[in-house]
Amino acid sequence: MPADIMRRMPMSPWRSDLSELFEGFPFGARAGQHMIRIEEYEKDGAYVVQAELPGVDPDEDVEITVRDHTLTIRAQRSEEKKDKQHSEFHYGTFVRTIGLPAEAKEEDISATYDKGVLTVTVPMDTERPAARRIKINR
Repeated sequence: MPADIMRRMPMSPWRSDLSELFEGFPFGARAGQHMIRIEEYEKDGAYVVQAELPGVDPDEDVEITVRDHTLTIRAQRSEEKKDKQHSEFHYGTFVRTIGLPAEAKEEDISATYDKGVLTVTVPMDTERPAARRIKINR
């Protein structure tokens, strides 16, 4: 249950423990997957999505797909740290799916990766067809 809904529920002894447990949980991600943080905006006739993906190799660990005006970014991260007395590893799959604007030119999408940030640029068709009147048959 999203945290904002839980905050509106009557307080019970166990509710505060549960709300803390689920606070920030990435609803919408599948089990074993984590959400990718993104920023999206329009700039110079394009829809731009920037995704935080530090510590990944964009050539090996990142996949970007588009289908039916839906952009999906999927990344796999694995990291291991070792010293003389301690060993620790982090791994996981990160996924984010974003609906694209109707004007998106899917065939012209491009992506760059710099300093842990993936930038996907989606050009948009600025010339929209004029509305046309539909005749009603009787």
